[in-house]
Amino acid sequence: MRVTQYDQVSSSLIAVVLALIIAVFWLSIVWFTNRLPQTENDVALEMIDLAGGAEDGSPDESLLVESPEDPIDDPSQIDTPEEENQVEEMLDSVVELSDKATQQVQQQMQTDLTNSGKVGSAAGTGKRALGFGPGKKGLPREQRWFIKFSDRGSLRDYAKQLDFFKIELGALLKNGKMIYLSKVSSDKPVSRTVSSGANEKRLYMTWQGGERRTSDLSLFKKAGFDVTGAILFHFYPKQTENMLLSQEKRYRNKKFDEIRRTYFTVRGDRTGYNFEVTRQTYFR
Repeated sequence: MRVTQYDQVSSSLIAVVLALIIAVFWLSIVWFTNRLPQTENDVALEMIDLAGGAEDGSPDESLLVESPEDPIDDPSQIDTPEEENQVEEMLDSVVELSDKATQQVQQQMQTDLTNSGKVGSAAGTGKRALGFGPGKKGLPREQRWFIKFSDRGSLRDYAKQLDFFKIELGALLKNGKMIYLSKVSSDKPVSRTVSSGANEKRLYMTWQGGERRTSDLSLFKKAGFDVTGAILFHFYPKQTENMLLSQEKRYRNKKFDEIRRTYFTVRGDRTGYNFEVTRQTYFR
């Protein structure tokens, strides 16, 4: 046997084909390994309005809102209340509710406790006085003062604060009798009972909230009196009243008839305790 010319040509063609296949395979590998990563193209979204209403309205809908006020071209001229004004309005609403509660207490006490022109001497709406008549404008001090005793601390600390300012506790019972309690920080508080408060001339305060009211009940219970359901009072001596008046004036040096509310809190100092003004509101 011998190799013919046909065998030589066919073997050459097969070798060329195999070489081409290997070359294509190699080039394919090089192309796949060196090609750039394909970037994802954003697909444009199209809003389609379907038949029927939409819960949040149509995006292209223009709303017509009529206002009783005249339109303003410059939005920057619109008055927007600040956060502080909103807080003060909320506090004023709470204060008005407390004033109503105070008036109800005063009406209940009219037949049993008279304060010689102190409480209820100037009735009004609390607004700035109008006109040029002889009447006084503003609020009396017992209607514009709010005093806060700290809820923290023990009952003994609270009793020491009352004795330091010489504040006398009072409880108006349902039968009209008044029980007075003083020197509440001592082991034996001093108590006295009267049938009427007609001779009472001191400034007094009643509770409008807070947790210290229960402390007063505990102090009465310590002295042997159960005054649950009674109206509780704090009677301030003239010296303490003048102290509060001085602190109120020193806070912003405002005239008393311009002040609507003055908020006090009790602070400890080197001498014992002192009243400190935390906030004031004024007639507008």
